[in-house]
Amino acid sequence: MFEAHTQAILELCREHHLLDEKTLAELQEEHRATGVSIAAIIVEQKLVEKAEFFAKIAQTLGLEYAEELPASISGDIASLVTSHHARNYGVVPLRADAHSIDLLALDPFNAQVIDDLTFALRKDVRLVVADPERIQTLLKNHYAEEDASLDEILSKMGAEEIGAPTANPDELNANDIEAMAGQGPIIKLVNVILAEAIRNKASDIHFEPFEHEFKIRYRIDGSLYEMSPPGKNLALPITSRIKVLANLNIAERRIPQDGRIKLTIGGRPVDLRVSSLPTQFGESVVLRVLDQGAVQLDISQLGMPEDVLEGIAEIVKRPNGIFIVTGPTGSGKTTTLYSALRIVNTPDIKLLTAEDPVEYEIEGIMQVPVNHAVGLTFAAALRSFLRQDPDVIMVGEIRDLETAQISIQASLTGHLVLSTLHTNDAPGAVTRLVDMGVEPFLIASSLEAVLAQRLVRRICKDCRTAYEPPATLLQQLGIDPVDIGNREFFYGKGCPTCNNSGYKGRLGIYEWLRMSESIRDLVVQRAPTLVVKQKALEQGMRTLRDDGLRAIFDGITSIEEVVKYT
Repeated sequence: MFEAHTQAILELCREHHLLDEKTLAELQEEHRATGVSIAAIIVEQKLVEKAEFFAKIAQTLGLEYAEELPASISGDIASLVTSHHARNYGVVPLRADAHSIDLLALDPFNAQVIDDLTFALRKDVRLVVADPERIQTLLKNHYAEEDASLDEILSKMGAEEIGAPTANPDELNANDIEAMAGQGPIIKLVNVILAEAIRNKASDIHFEPFEHEFKIRYRIDGSLYEMSPPGKNLALPITSRIKVLANLNIAERRIPQDGRIKLTIGGRPVDLRVSSLPTQFGESVVLRVLDQGAVQLDISQLGMPEDVLEGIAEIVKRPNGIFIVTGPTGSGKTTTLYSALRIVNTPDIKLLTAEDPVEYEIEGIMQVPVNHAVGLTFAAALRSFLRQDPDVIMVGEIRDLETAQISIQASLTGHLVLSTLHTNDAPGAVTRLVDMGVEPFLIASSLEAVLAQRLVRRICKDCRTAYEPPATLLQQLGIDPVDIGNREFFYGKGCPTCNNSGYKGRLGIYEWLRMSESIRDLVVQRAPTLVVKQKALEQGMRTLRDDGLRAIFDGITSIEEVVKYT
């Protein structure tokens, strides 16, 4: 329910004094832990009377609120919206005339619905707010569901002659491939694969061809799970269908290609980044799911310790300097940077970003996708930025000496620069810049702070179980059993809620290095990472391992997760 609009719901509750700050903070914590939308928690726990809550949402959005809904919609009205549009956009027609149509919307915050359906229905579209449960009932009653599981669809397709012919796929021309990709069952299968991945909150979807099979895997909370494999004959039609959606060249299967798919699934806008790679047995295709809701997160919702939160808020309000976030791919660096940018995204500040590619589109920020094919590298974009009168610049990644030098130059000439690096810990970022060839005195004078982060899986709340960990595991963490006292340790037994994995959702663990005068002196002296780290620890820095211990002792994650990622 309204999953992508956490911030809007919180502001609405504050503006209308529906809930106090303590309750809102508890809601945010539960939302982070379970992934359930704040609106759904409010309704489920009856914190606000249902009718009042939906009426306030309608009032805030300037929409009509329908407290009473008919038990069914007349056939004439229902026929004005196709089953495809109703399900995909999460809408049900309530009333219509020659020029306009009123639609009950599962997600009234999604203004894209109005734009898309005004064009598709050729009528002025007005959204109406109502109880989402009752809209869902109308949707099920009037529009045939496509909720078949992947298993059901594959078993139906097994009996039909669908997919690529047994002839050599290299002999097929573009028209043959397009015809295969356009088969009804293939379109439905791809839709179900995408819908199921998004419903399971997958971050990536992998389509992998092997000699005798074709695998589909979802990455959920950082771990890969294999789905029911389609027949090998479906590999070419499925990958071709995805390439059609992403506007890629379906006839070209010899070189890697990149594209993007924008869809609305269940009334929610979804952005997918597509990457195809030619392999020995066909094209491997990976889709990165970009959740537009994630960047609406306030930085206070990322679960950071209070001192780290305050440190970042102070850094991003500085007039100049460099702030670096470091960690491996998929550790949430981009989300942290976007959340930091939101703090300073006000009308009096000019923000520019150079990204490869632009992952999330944010209102009020000029975002530039780098394009190596035409020479628009990070360094080239940065040079142009300095002539665009910015206050804050975000560079997707500092990959080379040129980008590092221009970033430092920008910071020394009165700009705040945010960027990322791939290093194991926060002190390692300094060494990495020196290794690139940046003069230590320039790093010392421009670098303000480094944040290292990892994402670890949360123990599933439904099957969390206390246990006594073996001494060898405690040794790996560097914990003396004598120091444990009465502390309890937990693990997830596995249940249907978490697909028997024992984990549901993720949280960040952080290592915050604030540059001090003594650390700057060590940098100028080209001190090794270990010496810089020791000095930072003396000055109060918590390592990733220490922050992981905090999460273990709070019963949020397991020892295995912290050992694995730190």
